[in-house]
Amino acid sequence: MWRSWMRRGLLVLSAVLAVSLVYLLVTRTESVPRSVNSGTLAHVDAGIDQFSFMQSKGGAVQWHVEAQQARMTEAEHQAILEDVHVTLYGQKGWELKLSGDEGTIDTTKKNFTLLRRNGTIPVHLQNGYTIYTNHLSWEEERREVSTNDPVTIMGQGLEITGRGLVGKLDSEEFTIVDDVHVEITQ
Repeated sequence: MWRSWMRRGLLVLSAVLAVSLVYLLVTRTESVPRSVNSGTLAHVDAGIDQFSFMQSKGGAVQWHVEAQQARMTEAEHQAILEDVHVTLYGQKGWELKLSGDEGTIDTTKKNFTLLRRNGTIPVHLQNGYTIYTNHLSWEEERREVSTNDPVTIMGQGLEITGRGLVGKLDSEEFTIVDDVHVEITQ
């Protein structure tokens, strides 16, 4: 008799634990954005709303990234960002302002990428020019922004198009790599 009570008790306890587990799985999970390759992140350690990340050197801010959401992985030293705004600073103050739908930051090397799912990323330069492309990468060690995708630079009566871009922030040099076309506009 006591064995049958014990079996029933264990069965009820197992059912309660199973229901609790299902409840926790349903109410406590967050989906990772579909455009981010979930295979690259083995485990998301933290999710942050209103994310802000600043890189400084010698007391001066080098760049500032803000995002509506971030998913952090400590083991892979990465932050996956949604609705991203970036400001890169040079010696004269801000140099580049850009926004994208998503991006990633390597929190060790301080490199980041920015992507626009539809349309282009407008990169506003302090000198009045605007660069348009759908993908950009920043490499902290060289202080360069680059892409291999189509690029358009507009401003001061010029429209320059081509493929690929390398922009050196410190020397304020921007080079379109291939298939360059220049049109004078009024």
